[in-house]
Amino acid sequence: MDRGFRRSKSEPTLYIKTQGQYDTLIVSLYVDDLIYTGNNITLINGFKEDMMKTFEMTDLGLMNYFLGIEVKQEKEGIFICQKKYTKALLEKFKMNDCKPVATPLVTNEKMQKDDGSPEADASRYRSLIGSLLYLTATRPDIMYATSLLSRFMQKPSQIHFGAGKRILRYLQGTKEYGMWYKSIGNSKLPGYTDSDWAGSLDDMKSTSGYAFSLGSGFFSWASKKQATVAQSTAEAEYVAAAEATSQSIWLRRILGDMGEQVDEPTIIYCDNKSAIAMANNPVHHHRTKHIAIKYHFIREANTTKQIQLEYCTTEEQIADIFTKALPRARIELLRTMLGVTEIYIKEEC
Repeated sequence: MDRGFRRSKSEPTLYIKTQGQYDTLIVSLYVDDLIYTGNNITLINGFKEDMMKTFEMTDLGLMNYFLGIEVKQEKEGIFICQKKYTKALLEKFKMNDCKPVATPLVTNEKMQKDDGSPEADASRYRSLIGSLLYLTATRPDIMYATSLLSRFMQKPSQIHFGAGKRILRYLQGTKEYGMWYKSIGNSKLPGYTDSDWAGSLDDMKSTSGYAFSLGSGFFSWASKKQATVAQSTAEAEYVAAAEATSQSIWLRRILGDMGEQVDEPTIIYCDNKSAIAMANNPVHHHRTKHIAIKYHFIREANTTKQIQLEYCTTEEQIADIFTKALPRARIELLRTMLGVTEIYIKEEC
């Protein structure tokens, strides 16, 4: 395209301009808002002046607020949070004076569509879950709970709505939390994948979870129900690993577009040795022949050195927080490992 930018093939809102061997300018668009960064001040200033001449634009300076996300930039790193959004959410549902709880869900709690309780206000429930889903941009610790409750938006019950209110009570005690990213060199792209076998009481499908880190903190995570019923724990973990592999390949392409080519395989940690063995073995046998073909591409990604599955213990499995309701001690540990921490500078963020 003109002005020397090229559009990312993997992310259509991302544009990159390079000059020489090392100078890079990165621009990300969202409707009529854009953010940009780079390692050459001349490129940055030239882009800003060009945009302001061509369009009616306002330069808001160093980013401190974008799409509901508060940003605090320091020499040591960057802290992002949604404290204001969380406060507004609590006020909206009249929970701003509620008593906080230590976990988003009751430990090992599972839910189902028909639980025998009265129906809840579906419109208000959808508003709550939609708001919570937006909050997961900086709060991966509520990702599983919110994803679980989003399965019941068509016909929510009072129990479902009560669980949603419990998430608000959890946020009441952690509204100043956010993601802290420190500035470090030689960063890699490790990932974690996990699953909870047959966790859904309605259809016995499993839940997949994954998280990826780049440097000092995690920046990509997900928790979602699998599309098929797994016949074993190993199969559920294998499917989850395949989904994590898809995300890994996409992230590698994004980094490549930005000039940060990843040459080494992306290490994805899994706590199931049988699933790792299935990914490393290209031969189909009775344990894998029924698995949908689309999940077997993990073997190709493994063979071509795009990813590499490695074993980690269940205690070290960070993605565990995306697959089930955990007790307080486990939630607090994994929350810290993800990089979710209290506000960096409380009076300013």
